[in-house]
Amino acid sequence: MIVQTLHEKGLRSEHAYTAAFVSIGLSVVTWCGSMKGESSGTDRADRWGIFVGEWAPTFLALGLALANYERDHQPSHSLNH
Repeated sequence: MIVQTLHEKGLRSEHAYTAAFVSIGLSVVTWCGSMKGESSGTDRADRWGIFVGEWAPTFLALGLALANYERDHQPSHSLNH
């Protein structure tokens, strides 16, 4: 139901996959930014990098769910396949 609602709102599997790869890059950027911009050191930078990096698997899973929904609900999809 959630996947169907997201699909009806215009979210596609490609969007979720893109968000996953962006979050990986953002994880590196936040880690580097935290290392340079804060005096808290590596511990704080690691926490920021891990926090943002944990989004990637969620977006990948959502992308898979949307891809399955898109495959199963194509107008030309047949139950005989």
